[in-house]
Amino acid sequence: MSNLATVTQLRPSQRPVERRVAELEDGYTRLANALYDELIGADLTKNQSKVAHAICRKTYGFGKKLDRISDSQLSQLTRLPRQKVNKAKNELIAMKVIVREGHQIGPNKNIADWQIEGCHYSGDNVTKLMTESVTKTVTGMSPKQSHTKETIQKKKENTPLPPSEVSERDDKKSSRSKPTPYEAVMQSYNELADGKLPLAESLNAKRKRDIKRLLGELKEPTVEAASLYFEAFFSTARQFYFGDNDRGWRASFDYLLRSDTLMKTREGAL
Repeated sequence: MSNLATVTQLRPSQRPVERRVAELEDGYTRLANALYDELIGADLTKNQSKVAHAICRKTYGFGKKLDRISDSQLSQLTRLPRQKVNKAKNELIAMKVIVREGHQIGPNKNIADWQIEGCHYSGDNVTKLMTESVTKTVTGMSPKQSHTKETIQKKKENTPLPPSEVSERDDKKSSRSKPTPYEAVMQSYNELADGKLPLAESLNAKRKRDIKRLLGELKEPTVEAASLYFEAFFSTARQFYFGDNDRGWRASFDYLLRSDTLMKTREGAL
C-alpha cells in the first residue's frame, strides 16, 4: 500500500497597492519661476539641494516667506539625518541662499545676493583650481638646482618641523582662519529648546566666551558636535531640568554652556 502526499499550491497573498497621484487640490507650492530655475541650476550638493527645497516647501508651501522650521521637520521631509540637515542648512545660510531673521528662515528671493561659488565647487571649478595650483608649483621649480651656498641655506630654512610642532602650528592657523559659529550654536540650541526651555534671544561677550570654551571641550569644535551634545542633554536629562521641581526652575542656554553640565551629560549623571 503506497502513501500518497497531497501537495497544496499556496498562492502568495496579494495586497492592494495604493496608487499615489499628485493633485493640485491636495495643495501646491507657489514659487517664482526665477527662484525655482536658480535652485535647479545652482551648484549645490545633494543634501544642500534637498534642504533648500524643503525650506521652500515649509514656507511658500504655506503662503509664508519666513517661518520657524526645526531641523527635525526638515529631516522628516528630506529623509536625511538631523545632523546632516543642520550642516546643509547652515551652509545655505552662509551662501545666502537661505536667509535667517531671528528664529525664522526662508528662501532668499534676492538671487543676486547668492554666494554659491567657493562654498561648493563643481567639477569644472575644481579642474580650474587644480590646474592653476599645479601650474604655480611647476613654474616655481627650477629645472636644475646646484648645491650652492644659497641653496643649502634655503634647505636649512625649509627643514621640516617635528609632527607635534606642525600640528600645533596648523591648529593655530585653523583657529585664526575659521570664525567661531556663535549664532549657529545658539540656533541649534533654540531648535531643540523650543517649547521646553527658555530660548536664547541674543549674544553677549560672556556667552561668546562660553560658546568658544564649549566648542574647545567637545570632540570637534563644530556646530554639529554642539548639536549632538544638546540632543544628548534633552534626551537624557530628568524632568527636574525642565521645570518639574519646587522652584519651577528650568535649565537655560547658559546652563548648557557650563563645563560641569557637559561633564554630567557625558557621564549620564543628569
